[in-house]
Amino acid sequence: MSGSGQPAAEYRIEDLAHLSGATVRTIRAYQDRGLLPRPERRGRSNVYGDTHLARLHQIAGLLDRGYTLASIKELLEAWDAGKGLGGVLGLVTEVSGPWTDEEADRISRAELDERFGGEPDDAAVDEAVELGVLERVPGRDDEFLVPSPQELAVAVELHAAGVPLPAISGHLRELRGQVEHIAARFLEFTTEHVFARYLGHSPPTDADAAEAATLVRRLRPLAQQTVDAELARAMRLFATRHLQQHLGAGAPPVSQPEPVAVAIPASTMRAVCTLVGEEQAAAFVAAAAEREVQTRTLDSLAANRDICGEVTQTD
Repeated sequence: MSGSGQPAAEYRIEDLAHLSGATVRTIRAYQDRGLLPRPERRGRSNVYGDTHLARLHQIAGLLDRGYTLASIKELLEAWDAGKGLGGVLGLVTEVSGPWTDEEADRISRAELDERFGGEPDDAAVDEAVELGVLERVPGRDDEFLVPSPQELAVAVELHAAGVPLPAISGHLRELRGQVEHIAARFLEFTTEHVFARYLGHSPPTDADAAEAATLVRRLRPLAQQTVDAELARAMRLFATRHLQQHLGAGAPPVSQPEPVAVAIPASTMRAVCTLVGEEQAAAFVAAAAEREVQTRTLDSLAANRDICGEVTQTD
């Protein structure tokens, strides 16, 4: 009898499978792993109760959140020992919740085609679905869920600026890999310096898990704020360089010919030293050479002028 005076529910394994959504084979596998208590034996039949059904729902919920069966077993054993699961489930909910305030939206196929120039492109739509930019709505071929309207708006602007759709999707794939690397590094960093003390024992206590969930809530915006600040800095730096290069202001200087060593007769150097002194000899020779080059350049320009004048008179 249950506490309410009603007889406790009893299920055959087939009934338990139907109510829980698990298969009979899965239920038996959970029993073998120690995740599910053994049923009560009634003569030649096994009888399951509401505790078995509740445990199957707990296992399914933890699997949906990414836990492995080994981790689930540790959590359930801790719960059975009286440590509770409230804090752990709160931490799981905090981590698996949305990491942005942006809300998903919906868009019709007609509106989608119009925003991208009015020409239907099934291949581009399939690519967007594969990338998760769009999600198909079950039973609605003419409507899509848009998880990130901002991301879709960026694609619309790029396409309007002349960027082909395949180039946009290719760029997104490349960018996504780089951003995922940044996210992984941020998690490694915070785990090492912040969360290690809470997650160092498995499973964490209720109090530790609850405190870690509070920290996740506080630190969640930091990743995006850091990336935003660093992206702005990098864009300012590289955009300026890029513009200078294309405008010529930042073009590298024209390469100069390597200097050639010229042997100066000893008698000439003695005369120079006598004239300006030994310390100034090198500077005097350089200045004289530069003056000679300038003189020859002027003579060449004057000769060209005379030639041009002769040609003009001939004509």
